[in-house]
Amino acid sequence: QPQLFQSEGGSVQSGGSLTLSCSLDRTLFDNYCMAWFRQIPGQDRERVAASFIGNKHREYSDSVKGRFTIDANKPKKTLSLQMNSLKTEDTAMYYCAADLSNSWDDCRTRDAAEFRAWGQGTQVTVSS
Repeated sequence: QPQLFQSEGGSVQSGGSLTLSCSLDRTLFDNYCMAWFRQIPGQDRERVAASFIGNKHREYSDSVKGRFTIDANKPKKTLSLQMNSLKTEDTAMYYCAADLSNSWDDCRTRDAAEFRAWGQGTQVTVSS
């Protein structure tokens, strides 16, 4: 499995923007499923965005749709999460994840237990 390295998160006021980045130690092949999850203490990891490298399809949770954008850069071997119009409820530890997948239909349904490679996590704090 690839190793994933996340950039630092940060603190921002409500309504602000922040971009998270995740780099891989190997080539981003077309059969990779990539995702961003977030977790609040005491709760399960929530998938907020997913992307299948082969066809560049993307999907977002209802809680972030229209505000967050997931993007994979194959030459740079990076995955980013652009977060706009941040809300206090977006405060969480964010994780990038990766695993091999046969299709977008498979990728889009994967939950946290089905990803084998994870970044170290980065804290995002949104204040009112």
